Amino acid sequence: MIILFLTSGLLLGWSLGANDAANVFGSAVGSKMVSFRQAAIIASIFVIIGSVVQGAGASDTLGRLGAVNAIGGSFTVALAAAIVVFMMTKFSIPVSTTQSIVGAIIGWNLFTGNPTDAGTLTNILSTWISGPVLGAVFAVLLYILLKALKRKSAIHLVRFESYIRTGLLIVGAFGAYSLGANNIANVMGVFVPAFNLEPLNLKLFTLSSQQQLFLLGSLAIATGIITYSHRVMQQVGNNIMELSSESALVVVLSQALVLFIFSSSGISEFVQKAGLPAIPMVPVSSTQVVIGSIIGIGLYRGARNVNFRILGEIAVGWILTPVIAGVLTFFSLFFVKNIFGINVGSKADGNAGMGLTVQTTDPRVSEIMQYLILCLIAAGLIAVLYYYLLDRKKRTELRKSEEKFWKNMK
Repeated sequence: MIILFLTSGLLLGWSLGANDAANVFGSAVGSKMVSFRQAAIIASIFVIIGSVVQGAGASDTLGRLGAVNAIGGSFTVALAAAIVVFMMTKFSIPVSTTQSIVGAIIGWNLFTGNPTDAGTLTNILSTWISGPVLGAVFAVLLYILLKALKRKSAIHLVRFESYIRTGLLIVGAFGAYSLGANNIANVMGVFVPAFNLEPLNLKLFTLSSQQQLFLLGSLAIATGIITYSHRVMQQVGNNIMELSSESALVVVLSQALVLFIFSSSGISEFVQKAGLPAIPMVPVSSTQVVIGSIIGIGLYRGARNVNFRILGEIAVGWILTPVIAGVLTFFSLFFVKNIFGINVGSKADGNAGMGLTVQTTDPRVSEIMQYLILCLIAAGLIAVLYYYLLDRKKRTELRKSEEKFWKNMK
């Protein structure tokens, strides 16, 4: 039964992959420098690595906003957030799972009478402003630097485009890693207090209970990337502003840098030792950051290049997402509790947040989860191999077609 409750988190992960993958490779795919299949394979691999290796920091912060203290509540919160993100994805509006899960957690707090931690909420909301601003600043600086390097190197245009394509693949991998590290908290953060799984020994490394949940969530993200992210990639890639190849590279890199900064405890500690305020480890809206980056380049090149109508639609989606998620969560909790009689959580006696004790899980659940994870890893490897061979076959057919065309021209 406890694994059935986890399905809503997997649905939220799928929705994140379907929507937020556009923030990593949307500009690259939209500028035709990288094929969708290549983008999907690279993003899937590195989002999993980032989630498992570096996902804990942002998850802890999200837990302090309001830790859901019943598995039924975790299920309902994640399901409501997933439904909202899926609805926005259906309309090709790139929104953030951060906005959705924050609204859903606040809805749970209101329903159960738990206080919403004002300091944590302020930190998260501040990144909804600072994230796009930082993205715009980084994008403009990187764009100026790239243009200067292009002028000074006097490199041939064909070779330059080849370097840009390689750069897009590299920074796209970095962006996917940062997305996983920062946003896996949105997918599995509400489930962490409900699970205490046995460590999973994979010979080369061991996965803790939290990392196992993050691995499951990241596999769901990868599935969303492969199956449903193409439409939103086109929205981010071309509809806001027509992007050149170098602009696409800059947008991906600036987005990756911002997400990495807000999920790296090492950078936060370094800044704190230098006498500056610590950087909060919070899940950042990758959608807001990447669109801020695009706007930054657009304003630098002239505001006429920006499609403000599309931006207006996206802005409305940003405002509505947390509100709808909060309202939907509140009424869903009422329905789940009173119709099905499922415990969705209660008011905590002490401080809300990470002070809650992690629930003990049946050892049989740990065993089932371990088998499930191993099966999913095997299925994922097969899927990546299939996608790679399919992409290679398509490129081979394209090359043969070009050779045949030029042969007939002679």
